[in-house]
Amino acid sequence: MKKFWLTLTLLLIQLPAFTQTYRRGEINLENFVEELFAQQKEDQDYEDLYENVLQLLLNPLDLNKASEEDLKSIFILLPHQVRALIAHREKFGKFISIYELQAVEGFDLLLIERLLPFVQVGDENQKQVPFWQRVRESRDAYFIFRVARVLETRRGFTPPDTLSNGRLTSRYLGDPNSLYGRFRIQQAKDFSMGFTIDKDAGEQFIWDRSSQRYGFNFVSYHLTLYNRGKFKAITIGDYQLQVGQGLVFGAGFSPGKGAETITTVRRSTIGIRPYTAALEFGFFRGAAITYRKGLVDFTFLASHLPRDGRLTILPDTLEQERTFISSLQTSGLHRTATEISARRQATESNVGANIHYQSLDRKFQGGINTLFTSFSQPFERNWQRYNQFEFRGQENHLHSAYLGYNFQNHYLFGETAISKSGGSGTVLGLMSSLHPQLAFSMVWRKFDRNFHSFYGNAFSESSRPINETGLYMGLNYKANNRWSMSFYYDYFKFPWLRFRVYAPSSGHEWLGRVQYKPSRKILLFAQLREESKARNLRAVDNTSNFYLLDQGTRYNYVVNLDMGINRHFSMKSRVMGSSFHFNQRTTRGFAISQDLNVDYQRWRISSRFALFDTDDFDNRQFLFERNVLWLFSIPALNGQGLRYYLLGQYKLGDRITCWARFARTIFTDRELIGSGLQQIQGNQQTEVVFQVRYQFLR
Repeated sequence: MKKFWLTLTLLLIQLPAFTQTYRRGEINLENFVEELFAQQKEDQDYEDLYENVLQLLLNPLDLNKASEEDLKSIFILLPHQVRALIAHREKFGKFISIYELQAVEGFDLLLIERLLPFVQVGDENQKQVPFWQRVRESRDAYFIFRVARVLETRRGFTPPDTLSNGRLTSRYLGDPNSLYGRFRIQQAKDFSMGFTIDKDAGEQFIWDRSSQRYGFNFVSYHLTLYNRGKFKAITIGDYQLQVGQGLVFGAGFSPGKGAETITTVRRSTIGIRPYTAALEFGFFRGAAITYRKGLVDFTFLASHLPRDGRLTILPDTLEQERTFISSLQTSGLHRTATEISARRQATESNVGANIHYQSLDRKFQGGINTLFTSFSQPFERNWQRYNQFEFRGQENHLHSAYLGYNFQNHYLFGETAISKSGGSGTVLGLMSSLHPQLAFSMVWRKFDRNFHSFYGNAFSESSRPINETGLYMGLNYKANNRWSMSFYYDYFKFPWLRFRVYAPSSGHEWLGRVQYKPSRKILLFAQLREESKARNLRAVDNTSNFYLLDQGTRYNYVVNLDMGINRHFSMKSRVMGSSFHFNQRTTRGFAISQDLNVDYQRWRISSRFALFDTDDFDNRQFLFERNVLWLFSIPALNGQGLRYYLLGQYKLGDRITCWARFARTIFTDRELIGSGLQQIQGNQQTEVVFQVRYQFLR
């Protein structure tokens, strides 16, 4: 009863302030994404990361069921704040309302405002209802269908040319429409089931058994059950696994370096999670279970799925054919006869396990991982200077041990792994609250040049944990509710050759950001970043020796203002630019953009107008854009021109929501856009998207 009156008092005091500024599921997704991904990198898979951001947003954690790892996985709370929330729940009992967060020690209104879109207080009586009734009555069930298209005609959709030998040039076999569908029905910590279907532009919508194409080019599906007796999770279909620091099982949301310099350096152990993205690689297909025995969780997985790859057939000395995989394809595109010929030419099988222990006081956790991978044919990639130590063969096995330990306001974590080749990888880190206003993080990592991890996603400079040593240090200072500053410095070395870097090299990167938020309606920040990396000097740089390197140094700056004009209108202004120095030459680029957004409950309109001017590709400007739900957009603006878009969202009743988007880029320095089959005759490119979501409300 005492807790009830405490919660009621907090509601009466603070509810008016919250209800004026917050609606369930509302978040400034642009700012949240840009804090996590401070600067776009060409080798980073941002579509998968963005998928996981939306999963976090659309599937809020139940405050009464969320574990410490669940709370850490949203990258908002520091370790001592997570412990404070858990301690409050244990001392006062289950949360009655999300507004009770105001009573948690160390939680201010600014922190709660950031946290609210990701948490909820669930219905405790729902689990007492029979399973199929819970499925039928689920409040989170929907179907989404989307059509997207570039209006201009790409070369791949034009009639083929005739070569001198009488053959026709390659062209796309399908239409220019991109089709996407997703069905999902779920309940947090109870069940999730659904499927995803996808056809890319240029792919045929065809039923062809010989090429294993049945309508949509890609189909993904899953059925996952949670907390069934001693079984913590049971899944069949497509899934991922995230445990330890990502050296063996690194699926899920792992942003790495960004303007959020503390909470993103550590990977959370969240175990089995359904795979729902449209990317055609990076997941398991089969079955997995997690069984809980006391303080120990046992996870087992089995997977068998086709892979796109190029097969090479050679005669051996006995005049018998020898078949091997020369390359694996990860684009997921099957538009031409050549691309289709690589479809599902190989298969990949995986068997793995994880044993995870957490102490009774939850201060210590640790575990071991193991994963065995085999291919249907040996993998013998084309030999290059830089890839001599990459994986070759038909089988790989990988094993690791990891741990995490809370000591007062400090959290230590780490993982070390070894692959079949004998190469090892290690990640060691620390997150520390030095003061209520100051937090510090540090990560050291070392990955051998012959360390092979196919599903690893550890903290690193590269997109894969291989051939790298580095030390990262981050700081975050919160002067008050208005001012905050963040900074990180990362030094890294690559002991062996890399793509376009044919000698051992080193580099560094740092980022500083100052943020001012005088009210809930205004956000102003300035950010500066430097990155220094080596690359080959080429013949066009007055040398034919590919082993000569020069250090390329890039500076990026951003000044951004978000302002809520009133309850319906908001605006965003941004100036950003860069410079790149390489081989005694400096080039530059910049972009300015202006957004205007309108929100009238049932309908929303977002718009942007941007101008850009860059000297070369190294100075391309990345601008995160609002798009329809589940579609990610960060165009790389290169050259001279302008870009604008208009996005509309309208809610037709309680069940149906529609989106429509029109975006156009107009170049002033060219009459051809793109190259190869993607080439467009003219100086403009126009993208249109239409999407509808139907929610199965009860």
